[in-house]
Amino acid sequence: TGSINSDYKDWEWSADAGERARLLQSPSVETVPKSGESQGNGLGATSALGAVFIVVNAALGAGLLNFPAAFSMAGGVAAGIALQMCMLIFIIGGLVILAYCSQASNERTYQEVVWAVCGKVPGVLCEVAIAVYTFGTCIAFLIIIGDQEDKIIAALVTEPEEAGSSHWYTDRKFTISITAFLLILPLSIPKEIGFQKYASSLSVIGTWYVTAVIIIKYIWPDKELMPVEIPTSPSTWTAVFNAMPTICFGFQCHVSSVPVFNSMKQPEVKTWGVVVTAAMVIALFVYTGTGVCGFLTFGAGVEQDVLLSYPSNDIPVALARAFIILCVLTSYPILHFCGRAVLEGLWLRYTGVTVEEDVVRERRRRLLQTISWFLLTLLLALFIPDIGKVISVIGGLAACFIFVFPGLCLIQAKLSEIQETRAISWWAQVSYGVFMVTLGAFIFGQTTANAIFVDLTA
Repeated sequence: TGSINSDYKDWEWSADAGERARLLQSPSVETVPKSGESQGNGLGATSALGAVFIVVNAALGAGLLNFPAAFSMAGGVAAGIALQMCMLIFIIGGLVILAYCSQASNERTYQEVVWAVCGKVPGVLCEVAIAVYTFGTCIAFLIIIGDQEDKIIAALVTEPEEAGSSHWYTDRKFTISITAFLLILPLSIPKEIGFQKYASSLSVIGTWYVTAVIIIKYIWPDKELMPVEIPTSPSTWTAVFNAMPTICFGFQCHVSSVPVFNSMKQPEVKTWGVVVTAAMVIALFVYTGTGVCGFLTFGAGVEQDVLLSYPSNDIPVALARAFIILCVLTSYPILHFCGRAVLEGLWLRYTGVTVEEDVVRERRRRLLQTISWFLLTLLLALFIPDIGKVISVIGGLAACFIFVFPGLCLIQAKLSEIQETRAISWWAQVSYGVFMVTLGAFIFGQTTANAIFVDLTA
């Protein structure tokens, strides 16, 4: 694997380790070539329009459910929309920087771009961050399954809610565990994931349907649904920042964007700029529609997972819950696959063992990794009932993928240019990179501190 940074000496970098690390791909990028060599100049099969849909699909997901609560935390519709619009400029900027650095370094995955452009320490930090982020998202997915199953069971079990009348088989811990063991674990063990294209189309239908239901329920509300109170301004100026983890978690498609860029027929930075702008505007409309309508339906009393605010016996909402469960069931194995691939890449790079030498041990290690990952995420999901607490932690990491690593890549790429004189545009780009890193570090620090001192200790 070629690079523009030769800081690999003590890591025994091998092409095999790089190839294994390539496994981190978007759940929806079926067209991405597994290795750049087979494609010559790296020309893929995805059209610009196709790339727009893939990026939209990578951005939209279960984070959708948290946007109404984020609007409530930000202090109303105006504050929520303003925050999204400001962050969108940097979100699009980060995606363009990654494409530029991917082209400059000739690397095809997010973490390889960071490795090649920024060197060993940021590269390892990036891989660790991806592993932690995917792990946290898997926990969030299991909590979502529990939340939705609670409501579906409540609709099916029509007995009066008296003390002690709930059955053992309706207990949340039992329903999450049985779903996880029967459906998620078998899908997580295989070495390759073949259902990517089915999962991605299912996720698209699911998220659009959920958005439609929330908007329709706001326009034609049920008589019993009355908003508690609707805040119109933030309680304190720092309250706005509490909505940032949800926005970062929602728009974070940066990790899977690099393979999408490289899968395009004409991977040019200008074309990519148009692609990601269109994709992020579509995602913005979906998230804003969900956030505004969900928030205005329930006001300050909206749940962290907006679907929990609706009554159990509502049929269209019950269908939305079923869709979300299906989306999450197929997304968990894909995210686990991404996390496992990064851990595998780190392990091979650290030990210096080639893939061929490691075939026998790989299977045993994969089973051990998968079962450990699965049991840990399940255990944490059973004892953290509130998805907001998980998103407040992983949202801070999402800010690193959106701001910090792309900012570092831009600074390093510009510093490595050999120029006699530094033009104003050069200084402007370096300053932009510094600002992105500073902003990302601030969001990460603020949300992580808030998550530790407020959410996790509450």
